[in-house]
Amino acid sequence: MSMRRRILKVALFINFFFLVILLFLPPWHTMEKTSEKPRHTLKKNKDCSHCREIKSLSIDVCSKASQTEEVTDVTSGKDQPQKVADKKEASKPCKDCRKQIKDILEPYSQAWARKEEKHEEIRTLLKLKVSGYKSAIITQENTPVGSKLVMDGQKKRSIEVNTEHFETFLKENPFANKTYDSCAVVGNGGILANSSCGKKIDSADFVIRCNLAPLIDKYIEHVGMKTNLVSANPSIFYERYGSLTGPRRKFMEKLCQYGDSMLLLPTFSYTGNIAVCLRAYQTIQDFESPIQPIYFSPAYLKDLDTFWRSQGWKAVRLSTGMILTSMALELCDNVHLYGFWPFSLHPYTFKELTNHYYDDKKPKGGFHAMPEEFKLLLQLHSKGVLKLHLGDCEPNKD
Repeated sequence: MSMRRRILKVALFINFFFLVILLFLPPWHTMEKTSEKPRHTLKKNKDCSHCREIKSLSIDVCSKASQTEEVTDVTSGKDQPQKVADKKEASKPCKDCRKQIKDILEPYSQAWARKEEKHEEIRTLLKLKVSGYKSAIITQENTPVGSKLVMDGQKKRSIEVNTEHFETFLKENPFANKTYDSCAVVGNGGILANSSCGKKIDSADFVIRCNLAPLIDKYIEHVGMKTNLVSANPSIFYERYGSLTGPRRKFMEKLCQYGDSMLLLPTFSYTGNIAVCLRAYQTIQDFESPIQPIYFSPAYLKDLDTFWRSQGWKAVRLSTGMILTSMALELCDNVHLYGFWPFSLHPYTFKELTNHYYDDKKPKGGFHAMPEEFKLLLQLHSKGVLKLHLGDCEPNKD
């Protein structure tokens, strides 16, 4: 009997011992550590109509960020169409503007029809003369460590690709062997304000936007919100986000508007772009954003400039809209342009327009030849190469 008691006591002691171990043992970690290595492979892009909801679960900056930022800008005088009207009252309309607009738009009044042979002609020329979208984006395949990149904006300046640069490149071209049936290239012209074109824009298979234009609620009806690719001018990082050297949350809140799109940066166009664009890349990595930073190839931009000059275009530098339109002409069978109107009067109502659909900030003079570019786009429209949308869209029509 005493033996049984001893065995029972030993068993109870062992059970108690294991219970103590279980209570005080540090928790067992089963979650994988987040990789700190750069993302080299582009994530599969998909329709992101519910991206804001998804990101709000994983990245709290995106909960209501895209709306809050723009509201803040409005109260500080930025992106505020209401105040733009006051500025416009002091501006003088150009002499004979109505006649100029009517003369320019005479070809546009003709019935439009897409011409397959004309589109293929310009697409083939772009592939032959510019090497096409295969070389438009810097990748680890086409730009290894040690490569020399000549700045397209500073032709006498070059840089040798080092490991730090290389690790931020995609492994392969995101557009390799891809074409889309329909693409919308969305400019930021004031003609889009109150246009009701949002539904039409979002119906495209691939939507390209310029320079981080706002997509907050009050604009969505007119400009849509679907985004597959958006460009960013590095000057925005300097002017709005303190060169990304301090707090970066506001920048990430801005990017929430564009879901899991590609963010296209001219990192190697000027030496002054490189550091701030790399900081933008690192910020996106640090916040684990689904947005995908990619870089323009300066060689592609240089060849594109040469190509359009051979077609009669003249300016110091191609505009972002013209560059993105060129990419779309290769990537897409049907190219639709919205928000491309360089004049201060509406083409049909002749009412004064703000410079952008979200503000009236004037461009720097002497850099882009917007009216000349528009004439070139109008020629492509008349030939049936692309469809230029001017005026308002029918709000209830798909």
